[in-house]
Amino acid sequence: MNLPKEFIDYTSALFGAEMWQGFLSAFEEETLTSIRLNPWKLPAEPIFKNAQPVPWCKNGFWLKERPNFTKDPLLHAGAYYVQEAGSMFLDQVLRQYVKEPILALDLCAAPGGKSTLMRAALPQDSLLVSNEVDRRRANILLENIQKQGHSEVLVTHNYPIDFNKTNWYFDLILVDAPCSGEGLFRKDNEAIKEWSLNSVLFCQKRQRQILSDIWPCLKEGGFLIYSTCTFNTRENEENVKFIVEELGAEILPVLVKPEWQIQGSLLKDWQEPVYRFIPGTTKSEGLFMTVLRKKGTSSKPAMLPQTARRHAQQNKLIHLLYDGNPLPEQKGKEQIPTAAQALSLNFPKEKYPQIDLTLEQTRRFLHRESFALPADTPKGFVIVCYKNTPLGFMKNLGDRANNLYPKNWAIKNL
Repeated sequence: MNLPKEFIDYTSALFGAEMWQGFLSAFEEETLTSIRLNPWKLPAEPIFKNAQPVPWCKNGFWLKERPNFTKDPLLHAGAYYVQEAGSMFLDQVLRQYVKEPILALDLCAAPGGKSTLMRAALPQDSLLVSNEVDRRRANILLENIQKQGHSEVLVTHNYPIDFNKTNWYFDLILVDAPCSGEGLFRKDNEAIKEWSLNSVLFCQKRQRQILSDIWPCLKEGGFLIYSTCTFNTRENEENVKFIVEELGAEILPVLVKPEWQIQGSLLKDWQEPVYRFIPGTTKSEGLFMTVLRKKGTSSKPAMLPQTARRHAQQNKLIHLLYDGNPLPEQKGKEQIPTAAQALSLNFPKEKYPQIDLTLEQTRRFLHRESFALPADTPKGFVIVCYKNTPLGFMKNLGDRANNLYPKNWAIKNL
C-alpha cells in the first residue's frame, strides 16, 4: 500500500485519528464478499451456505469466503449479482421513499449493480431507464440487465444533456457519479495510482455539470439520489450544497440503525443527513450517498411507463440499446432465438423444450463449446438450463448440438 501524501494529509484530518487508524488497518484485512439475489430467479436450494444478511438490503448477503464466480452458472443465469454491500444501501432508500409505480433513471449505470438493485426494489409496473454514456461500458450494462431478465428496463447510451432535450420528466433520478475512486483503494491499486488532487477537482467539476444537465428532467417533488465511491468533501458535501443552493433541493433523512456503523458527515459544521461507508468502520468499501427532493409542486407529471417505452423507441435523440423485449436474430429466412430471450422473465419458454445440464456440461456451454445432448432430446432449438434456471439456447442436430451462447458473453478460460 502506497497512498499519496496529499490523500493521507487530507483524509486523516477528515476522519480523525481513531477512524483513520481503523481505515489503515482495513488494508491488512481480507475484503468481504457480498452478493445480492435476484428475487425472480431464485433456485429451490440456497445458492450459498452460511451467508449472512446485509441488514440494509432485502436480498443482500455477505459470503463466508469468495467463490470462483466466473465458473458458477447461476451468476451467468442472473440468479444473483456480485455487489459491494455499501452500494446496496440504495435498497434501504428506495423502499423507504418509493411506494407507487414510478419512472426512474439511473444516469451513470454501468456495470449495472445499482440498476439491477433498483428494478428489484421498485414497485411493480415501474419503468427504469438505465443509461451509460461510454459505449464499451454500455455493452457490459446491457449484458447484466439482460441476464437479470426483467422487461421493465430500458438500456440507453446517452449524455445527460440528451435527456434534457426530450421533455422526459422522471419521478426519481440516481446519479452515481464518476468520481476519484478513493473508496476503492483497498481493492484497486490502479485507483491509487491514478489519484491526484487535480483529479478530485476535475471530478467535482464534471459531477456538477452532470447534475446541472439532468436536473431539468427531474419533476418538481421528485427524488435525486446522489452517490460516489469516494471520501473527500469536494465531491460529496460540497456538491450536495451545490444541489441545494444552486439547483433547488432539500435533503431527506434515511432510516438507519446504530449497529450498522454508517457514518454521517465528517464536517463539524454540517448538520444535514448524509451517509458514509468507511472501511474499518462499516462493513463495506467506501461509499457516500444522500437523498434530495426537488423543490416545488409538480405540474409536469412523469411519463407513464408504456408511454416512455414508446417515446424511447421513436425519439431519435435517445440511443436505445434495449427496450426490455429481447428479440430473435434473423439469419436469412430463419429466426434464431437468443440467450437474452431465454433469460427474460417474460419470454414464453414453453415454446421450446428445456434441458437441465450437469455442472460440467453447463460450464462447457458457457465456454461456447458444442457437444452432443442426451439421445432423447428433441431436435431443433432447446433452452439450456442449470438447476432449472435458463441460460441460453442450443440447436440440437442429433449427433451434436450447436452452441448459440453469445460470443461476447462466453467464459474465456475454464
